[in-house]
Amino acid sequence: MKMPMRANLLIVLMLSLLLAACGFHLRGQSPFTLEIQKLYVQSANAYAPFIIELKSALQANGVQITDTPTQAQLTLQIVSEVTDKQILSLSGGGQVLQYTLGYRISLRAYDQKQQEWIVPQEIKLRRDYSYDNTKVLAMMQEEALLYQNMRSDAVQQVLRRLDHAHPPLPDTQQ
Repeated sequence: MKMPMRANLLIVLMLSLLLAACGFHLRGQSPFTLEIQKLYVQSANAYAPFIIELKSALQANGVQITDTPTQAQLTLQIVSEVTDKQILSLSGGGQVLQYTLGYRISLRAYDQKQQEWIVPQEIKLRRDYSYDNTKVLAMMQEEALLYQNMRSDAVQQVLRRLDHAHPPLPDTQQ
C-alpha cells in the first residue's frame, strides 16, 4: 500500500518540476505602466458596475481620477455599455438548451486639445452557457457571474489600450 502512494507522490513531484522548468505560471493581474497620471472618465452612468471597476483598476495602477476634464491629462469616454442575450440552441421540444451572452463597450480617449489618443472603438465579448430550466436560480447566478467576468475582462482590455495609447503624430504632409 505504501509503494503506490510513494509512486503517486513521485509522479506529482516530477510533473510539478516539469511545469516549473518550462516557465509555466498561473495568470495573474499583470501590472501596467500607464504613462497617464490624471484621467477623467466620462460616461452616462458614473455608478455603473463597469465604471466603478474601471476606476478602481486605474487607481490601483497609479492613475488619479479627476472630477473634471480640465484637470485631466486625458479623457476616457465610455460611449456605451450594452449587454445582450441570444438563444444559441433549442431542444426538439422547443426548450432552450444554450444561450450566448454578449457584452460590448464603446470607448474613445482624447486630450484637452480634442486630439484622439484612442480612436472610437468597441470591445466585444461573448460567452456561451448551457441552460437547464429545472435550475432557474442557478442559471440566473451563472448568467450574472458570466456578465461579471466579461465586465472584468473588458476592464483589463481598456487598461491594455490605455497602456498603448499615445498622442497622435503631428501631420507632416504639407
